[in-house]
Amino acid sequence: MNSPTDRRTFLKTSLAAPAVAALAMDLPGGTAAAQTPPAAAPLPRGKIGQLEVSRMLLGGNLLTHYTHSRDLKYVYNLAAHYNTEAKILETLAVAEQNGINTLVVHTVPAILATLRKHRDAGGKIQWIICPTAPVLQGLELYKQQVEELMASGTEAVYLWGVHSDKLASQGMMDLAAEVIALGKSYGVPSGMGAHDLNVIVEAEKRKVNPDFYIKTFHHHHYPSAPKPEEIKGPIGECPGYWCANPEQTIEVMKAVERPWIAFKIMAAGAIPPVDAFQYAFENGADHALVGMFDFEIQDNANLIREVLPKVQQRTRAWRS
Repeated sequence: MNSPTDRRTFLKTSLAAPAVAALAMDLPGGTAAAQTPPAAAPLPRGKIGQLEVSRMLLGGNLLTHYTHSRDLKYVYNLAAHYNTEAKILETLAVAEQNGINTLVVHTVPAILATLRKHRDAGGKIQWIICPTAPVLQGLELYKQQVEELMASGTEAVYLWGVHSDKLASQGMMDLAAEVIALGKSYGVPSGMGAHDLNVIVEAEKRKVNPDFYIKTFHHHHYPSAPKPEEIKGPIGECPGYWCANPEQTIEVMKAVERPWIAFKIMAAGAIPPVDAFQYAFENGADHALVGMFDFEIQDNANLIREVLPKVQQRTRAWRS
């Protein structure tokens, strides 16, 4: 029988790993990536264009400190204090060690500099990045940002869901198609993000032709889930949901033949990982985009390895 852990033992063990990583960062030429144990077996993968992508991807919001913490306002600062550059480098290394080969993040100069540092030190994780430059007033700034991402080594780009939602709501899907085509012109997969299901409906109807979708997806079976009368939009005025209509999403995505990366599958931490993974993959997602702190990665990667073989009856054929 395991003995209980007293406070002193807990503090010693919980502080040991960060201390080792910090020492590694101080060594000449040393990085956290250089000090990690041998890599685990790769996670199962699919293909987006010619890009092999692990079934679970590392989400970038926590790395940029953009937390969805409902009314807990202190959580943003907590994430910012925890995810320092050294910790982000360690997180990237831990992700690779556990078989995650791709991350998704929006364009933030500080995180891009950290990603380059990781890659310069031998890191291999692939980048799927959404430019955040405006598109409604013309694509000059957007194109400039895409070119900068290409020069940095980005493997794929996508139209930010914040932009896609606006374009769909304003009937401007022709502009969305231009943005998608712009990404493709650089020879990389060019996708489309969405919170609003109408983005997918309109993109398919109007032949916008993205290489993949990144769409919110989670059920509403958790304590802070919205009541039907509280759902007032794709993201909602009621904090606590990011997929307004999961059942409709399942039905729409059945007919979509492009790869689907599902995100916000845990409703920003409200749904347990094993529940979220099972629901996402059984109901059609090809990949799960998961925001994680470094200490969550190993457990979630192991859960993905357990869940995927059990997914026998999907509502949708694998598209990746």
